[in-house]
Amino acid sequence: MTASFQGLPTTDALDLLRTGELTVEGRLTDASNTTLYCTVSGGGRRAACVYKPVAGERPLWDFPEGTLAGREVAAFAVSDALGWHIVPPTVHRDGPFGEGMVQLWVDGDPGVDLVALARDVRHPGLRRMAVFDAVINNSDRKIGHLLPTRDGHLYGCDHGVSFAEVYKLRTVLWQWQGEPLPDAALADLDALHARLQTAGSAVATELARHLTRPEGYAVRRRVELLREHRIHPYPSPEWPSVPWPPV
Repeated sequence: MTASFQGLPTTDALDLLRTGELTVEGRLTDASNTTLYCTVSGGGRRAACVYKPVAGERPLWDFPEGTLAGREVAAFAVSDALGWHIVPPTVHRDGPFGEGMVQLWVDGDPGVDLVALARDVRHPGLRRMAVFDAVINNSDRKIGHLLPTRDGHLYGCDHGVSFAEVYKLRTVLWQWQGEPLPDAALADLDALHARLQTAGSAVATELARHLTRPEGYAVRRRVELLREHRIHPYPSPEWPSVPWPPV
């Protein structure tokens, strides 16, 4: 699947995010960590983006301090390797407030009822997102993290609290638990597994850069379990299954 973001192919979007001049335009005050709305420009190109500096990350008891930005980049790498384009182009770079995550901005469709969307059992993009969250062990898939666009594509955001070594899947997308995984998803998981096993692949490189070795191994193991059991996972009885608040 070929993707473009704000009219830019993925490679061009990543290059702009990495090398362009970052200008802070404002702050998203609803976010729990410092999240800045920016523009990035260079080479005659200009795009809107989100910048989350590491210095603005709130410490968490269950994730190493200063690692959330890198986990967002790792989530993009997995999304890109799957070919599902769930996560907009995301890079780790220096900025006005130090190193952090910079992600291309996605304009959501304000006409979509997000609560109704989150309950949909027929939306193929939403079902892929449920599988993606199982791969990255997303512990915070809220309704407000769904970004449907006017062209019908579904993106997701805020993947900083993902990739824990232990099973911590918390999501509002449990409607497929225990159901067989779609054949197309299994084929893409096979391809992802091969890339994760290939030293020097883009996804293997990014995971090694931003995750610990046990966390990287856990990603591969989760993919193997999904391929082996061929069903959507169940919630853990030892961990809250839905983030709070769910929106």
